[in-house]
Amino acid sequence: MEDSLQSAGILTDLATYLNSHIPSVELIATAIGLASAVIDNVPLVAATMGMYSISSFPMDAEIWQLIAYCAGTGGSILIIGSAAGVAYMGMEKADFFWYLRKVCTVFVVHSVWNFTKIAAQFTLAL
Repeated sequence: MEDSLQSAGILTDLATYLNSHIPSVELIATAIGLASAVIDNVPLVAATMGMYSISSFPMDAEIWQLIAYCAGTGGSILIIGSAAGVAYMGMEKADFFWYLRKVCTVFVVHSVWNFTKIAAQFTLAL
């Protein structure tokens, strides 16, 4: 799917839109992380790899590390955002709203705290 979107130029257009409307790579990575709560993170990250060129963002650029973190953790914000979460629902008969009440808030607070630490490390060049 991401190959089709890239061939059609949609991913490049989306990257251009995000770069012109969202002022920082941290916020772009956060948006991608939130999207991964409802979209499987593997194709989402593959799509973002097609959005940004290696010449603009080298492989060790901050944005790739943030996208990997945000998409990986964002997939667990909602139980339906990861294959493991869907499997858990089936095996343990966990309800979506139970997960939302019991786990989601704690997970979001923890993820925001860790993201803040990672972003600070990049800002302070630690």
